Formats: sequence, structure tokens, C-alpha cells
Amino acid sequence: MAIEVGVVPVWRDTSRSADARVEALVAEMSLEEKLAQLYGIWVGASSDGGEVAPHQNDMIDDVDLDTLLPTGIGQLTRPFGTAPVDPALGALSLQRTQERIAATNRFGIPAIAHEECLAGFATWGATAYPVPLSWGASFDPDLVREMAGRIGADMRSLGVHQGLAPVLDVVRDARWGRVEETIGEDPYLVGTIATAYVQGLERAGVIATLKHFVGYSASKAGRNLAPVSVGPRELADVLLPPFEMAIRESGVRSVMNAYTDLDGVPTAADRSILTELLRERWGFSGTVVADYFAVGFLASLHGVVAEGDWGGAAAAALTAGIDVELPTVRGYGAPLAEEVRAGRLDEAVIDTALRRVLAQKVGLGLLDPGWSPVPEALREVGSTPDEVRGTIDLDPAESRGLAARLAERAVVLLENDGVLPLANPKRIAIIGPTAEDAYAVLGCYSFPAHVGVQHPEVAPGIELPTLRESIRAEFPDADLVVVRGTSIDGGETAEIPAAVAAARDADVVVLALGDRAGLFGRGTSGEGCDVESLELPGAQQQLLDAVLASGTPTVVTLLAGRPYALGDAPGRAGAILEAFFLGEEGTRAIAGVLSGRVNPGGRLPVSVPATPGAQPSSYLAAPLARRSGVSSIDPTPAYWFGHGLSYSSFDWTDLGVSGALFSQTVDVRVRIANTGDRDGSEVVQLYLHDPVASVVRPVQRLVSYARVDLAAGDEATVTFRVPAELAAFTGRDGTRIVEPGALVLGVGRSAGDIVFSHPVELTGGTRVVDHTRPLHAEVEVA
Repeated sequence: MAIEVGVVPVWRDTSRSADARVEALVAEMSLEEKLAQLYGIWVGASSDGGEVAPHQNDMIDDVDLDTLLPTGIGQLTRPFGTAPVDPALGALSLQRTQERIAATNRFGIPAIAHEECLAGFATWGATAYPVPLSWGASFDPDLVREMAGRIGADMRSLGVHQGLAPVLDVVRDARWGRVEETIGEDPYLVGTIATAYVQGLERAGVIATLKHFVGYSASKAGRNLAPVSVGPRELADVLLPPFEMAIRESGVRSVMNAYTDLDGVPTAADRSILTELLRERWGFSGTVVADYFAVGFLASLHGVVAEGDWGGAAAAALTAGIDVELPTVRGYGAPLAEEVRAGRLDEAVIDTALRRVLAQKVGLGLLDPGWSPVPEALREVGSTPDEVRGTIDLDPAESRGLAARLAERAVVLLENDGVLPLANPKRIAIIGPTAEDAYAVLGCYSFPAHVGVQHPEVAPGIELPTLRESIRAEFPDADLVVVRGTSIDGGETAEIPAAVAAARDADVVVLALGDRAGLFGRGTSGEGCDVESLELPGAQQQLLDAVLASGTPTVVTLLAGRPYALGDAPGRAGAILEAFFLGEEGTRAIAGVLSGRVNPGGRLPVSVPATPGAQPSSYLAAPLARRSGVSSIDPTPAYWFGHGLSYSSFDWTDLGVSGALFSQTVDVRVRIANTGDRDGSEVVQLYLHDPVASVVRPVQRLVSYARVDLAAGDEATVTFRVPAELAAFTGRDGTRIVEPGALVLGVGRSAGDIVFSHPVELTGGTRVVDHTRPLHAEVEVA
């Protein structure tokens, strides 16, 4: 094809519709040019190790960029998140790479650049926000939306178009290492918080990516990348609803498949999930991208095509509905072209995926005549390395302030016998393996823990005060004694006597326990860091027992990525704080709770087990999954989902329901009064109990919530207008139904603390509902 000088091609004509621009381009492209838009390239990734992706060393070949450039490149994988780089130099490098890509292919099409952004923009020097499990603990979608907007603005200013977040997997087994990446064990909480995150990222102009679609968190025995054998009802009523909500309400433009197989069918090759459900039923029109190497895994791990048959694997994935192969080309290049030429794959299947990719590029302005590869952050600072180096600050005071607010909203006070807040102690013993670990607040997808640990010669790029340092700043007049006691997971016990001695000589002990985030066995929490039971890692339980036996009031402080059983510490400890990887401002938030500067208001997004071995377990359980007289295993948690204490006191007054009989909606009202002497937050949770149904239902199920901030002495009335459709479930024939009969609407402080219960009767006949049904109660706080 020759383009006449001075003639604007249709695909660059902004006066034409997006569809017309895309179709004009599809018609002109060769097979190789089409395929080039359907894969990413990972420049700089190691081919001899597995630092940041599973099986990375098995799946990456050396890529000759110059050979690929003439046909184009669809995506650039992690230009900032593969190695430490000054943000401005990284932006300049990305700019020059985009210039080469656009100048070399005959249509001038640049690539989409994507990055990880699970707990902040995963690049050197960027703000490390709390992990998603702390987003869930905040019960604060508005604050999560604000955080995501800031993350997205930073990414877009540097030339990044797509973020691989959030994770919408619902926790089913807390032994799974990626619990820290999830929002919690309840699908409604996961859906509302994740939807807010997506809205923030998308409104900043960055494509959000829902992952992992679907079932990843329900793997057998909590093992990463393991088989999933859930039934269709658990899939429909627990694992799918967060994705459905986000697709309906957030404007999300991308979805990533799960690695796992569902009942023997790998999700990467499951057309019923990726096309029939996602697109045909739910109406999703964006792109589906492969989780890293998921296309190749069809041959190398799942065995649904022959080992080494990259073309067969690519054809299976593309036909199922995966539009883009990430992180780098394996099957979607020459092997897929051979499938077409051999007549085993219709080129129209490639065109279908291509249209989605090109439509996204049109939407991003990448095909507009005025498109510039120069990122916004560099437009006023220069064009050479010396001019731009050090000019971009990805961790300004505003971002740190937002990280602090979210961390403070996410600290969960599990127990308090009155020892907190601390009353000017003279001598504090700070004991435990996370007390002086600067990384103890970071999840495995924060840049320092994810990539930085591979480069120990490079500073973290952000300020990470240890818990000891933050306690020193919070209590400047106190005498601090620090004893590690044991390591996080080494099992050493030699220092425990010294820890006990320090505890006995102190007024109060802050016992800092928890996790080290890592990848593929290099941590106690994180991707590939699964555990056999929920006992504290290493010898931490022995340290905990010994310090509690000292008799000194002890504040057990957990800087962790998952909930752990704590032995008999509940009831013995003076106080227990749960802090799920709170990010760079996390230790200051904890110290603020210790002093009383921060009034804790977080609530558990996952239940804390009473014993380490009763897994898998979830509050969202049927009657037979609860304690019974016919099993010696008691799965009752030590602290239920939704639990959390405050330094304020709140009185609840039942204002009743709008009627005992209803057919469409029913109102549930409660008055909350802050009767304490300080401002605080209460999280009012609405649960549904369906005592008799045609299929077994959970004993309790969260259907709405409201985080209410009240000044001392103030009160508010919370009204939930509950549509009948919130009682819907998957019936025996596989359709989603609303069934008439008795229901109980419970207003509670947690799933185990229902303060007021309202028996109501849903009238009318059984009716079928679909994906257009109401998903929320209307909530009014007056």
C-alpha cells in the first residue's frame, strides 16, 4: 500500500467514526502486521531466571526488536517496572522507543505501554500505597477511588496506557499466598472496592485490567496456579459477582484471564467464560489480555495441546477470546501465522481480536494525527538525559498524605482491654522480627519488594520508616528497648529469653510480628508463597507465647499479608492490631493508633482463624460448614469478617423496617450515635439470611454497608433501601432466581455480631433475573 502525500488515511481521520477508522486499517494490514498488534514485547526481561513472573526463564526467548519493528508492536511490557530507573529517564526511554515503533511500521502505530499498579505505580520512586487487603479493611470506596486516580495520573503522565489491576479474586482459602493482593473474602466488598479503584484509574485515562478471570483464588489447598474444582453455583454466586459489578459500573476496558483450570478446562482456552459469558451475556467490549505466559502454559503446563505446539496453544487461546498475548511473543507471532496458512485457523478470528485492540488505540488517541510520543511529564523539561534526570517526583507530599489517610483508615483494632491508647509510657519494649524491617509494610507487588530486591545496590527510592523509628517519633520521651526475638521465618529461638527479659522490664510491649512479602517462595506472603497452615511463620508463635507469659501489657501488632491464628493471644494480649501491608506510611499509622493520634476504624476484610489448620474456611459459609457436633474441627473464627474496634463508643438504635411484607423493596433503618469523647468511624453492615431456600444458602451474606464518620456527640440515621433482587441466587436449573419466602435482614458490626435482626417476607412468585438486576441497596446517611 502506498499512502499519497498530503492525503490523510481514514484511520487517522478524527472526523470518521472509530469503527470506520478501525475497519480501514484492518483492510490494509498483512497477516503479520495484524498479529503484531496482538502481542507484547518485554524488553530487558531475563531469560535465565524467574525474578518477576512464573516460569519466566522457560518462556522468554531473546527478542530481536529490530526484526519485529517493521510489522509493528502491540504492547510494551513493563518499561518502568522491570528494573530500577529514574522516572524521567524511563519516560524519555519510552518516548524514544515509541518513536522508533511508530516510525518503523508503515501505519505509524505506536504500542500500548502497560505496568503493574496493584499498590501504586510499580516503578522506582513511586508512592507505595496500602495493598488491596487494606483497601478492603478501609470499607471506604471513595478513598480507594481517589488513590487510583492519583496512581493513574502518574502513570499517564509518563506515557503508560494500561494498568494491570485490580485483583477481584474472592478469598476462599487464606493459605493462598496472593491473599494480600485481594480485597477480601466477601464478593460484595470486593466488587464495590474494586469498582471504585477501576473508576479512579479509568477517569485518569488509564486502562484498568480486571484480574484474574476467573476462579484463581479457589485453587485446591490454597496452592498457587493449582486446579480449581468449584461448582457452578459457587462460581456464579461467589467468584463472578465482583467482575460482573465492575464491568457494569466502572467503565473498565480490559480483563485478564486466570492461570488456572476450572474443572479441567484452562481459563485461557475457555470460550464459555471469555466470550459467551464475558462478551455475549455481559456485553464487555474491551480487550482480554493473557496473564503472563498463560498462552504458552496451555502447552507447557496444562497439556491441552502438545508440548511445544505454540501455534496450537495460540489458536486455542485466541479462539476462546484472549486478544493479546502477554508479556512477550511466543505463540501469537509466526506460530499463529502458520496456523492460518495451514488452514487450521480462520483469519477472521484474528481480525476480531485486532478490531478490539485497534479500537482501544483509537480511543487512546494513538492513531490521531496530533499524537505525540512525548509524555506529559517531559513536555516542559527538555529532551536529553541530563536535562530530564531527577525532574519527576512520583512520591510528593500529596501522595504520601493520601497513602497515610488510607493506611490510617485500614488499621484494624481486633482487641483492646484498655491498654490502648498508650498513656505516656516511660519504657516501651519493641519486640519482634518486623519491628526494624523497613519492608514489613510492603506487598509483593510494590516495586521495592517486587523488583528492588533483585537490585540491592539501589536504594528503595521512597522513605520507609521502620516501626521502631515511627514509635520513636510518636513517643519522643519514652525509653525504647528493641529486641528482635526471632526472624520472620527462620525458626530461631535463642533470642527469645532476651525478649522476655526486655518485656518484664518495660511498662508496655509492642510485639511486631508478621510477614515478608516476596515472589515464588522468597517470602512468607505473596505470589507463589503459599503455606500449609495459618500458623505464624517461623518461631513467631513461640515468641508471642513467651512475651505474653511475661505479664507485661502487650500490644500484638501484625504487619502481614494474610490473617494468622494467634493461639490463645485473643483474651490474653492487652490489644491486638491487624495491619495488612499498609504501604510506606504504614508504620506511622500504627504508631498513631498506639498513641491515640489515630482512632482506628478499619474492619476485617477476612476472618481471623482461631486455629491454624481449619482451612479452607470463610464466613460466607453454609450451615454444614459451621461448627457442629459431628466433627472435631471447629472452623469458628477468632474474629469474624467485618470485626473492628474503635476508641469511640457507638450506641445503635433500631428504627425497624418499612414493612414485614414486601415485593420490590424494603427499608432497613438504624440510628448510630457517637457517645464517646472523640471523633470516630463506625461501619454499619447489612447481612441477608435466607433460612429456607430451594438450594443451600450461606448463613449470612453481606449485601450492603456504610462507613459513617461521626464527631463526638453526633448521631446519624442510616437507611438501606433493599431491592428484592439482592436475595437472588443460582437455582437448581442454573438460572439466577429471586424466590419468595422468609428472609432475615440483619444490621451488624460484623458477620458474627448482628445487632438487630428483621424477619421479612418476600411476596410474589419465583422470577428469573439476569445481569441487569439491581446490585446495590440505596444507602442514605442523614
